[in-house]
Amino acid sequence: MQLEIITPETLIFKGEATAVQFPGLDGSFQVLNNHAPIISGLAAGTIKADLSEAIKTTGKTNPHITTENQGKIIHVAIKGGVMEMQNNKIIVLAE
Repeated sequence: MQLEIITPETLIFKGEATAVQFPGLDGSFQVLNNHAPIISGLAAGTIKADLSEAIKTTGKTNPHITTENQGKIIHVAIKGGVMEMQNNKIIVLAE
């Protein structure tokens, strides 16, 4: 599924993910491929995404992104926001 994480200042991440965990307002939750359409508010916390392909970290990698498992998993710290999933595309508007 396509994942985009956007802040008012910049595009933090755009790529393919197999699973994404979010810090929801009522607790964390996860979405997988072909999840039903959903819109949710997000609390301060970390978005964790399991990627289809590892990202290559360079000096130009967004400083908001930390990686593990050789770039197959990313973590993005947010102060809050909202996410929408529809037709296997997730858009996160984050602070």
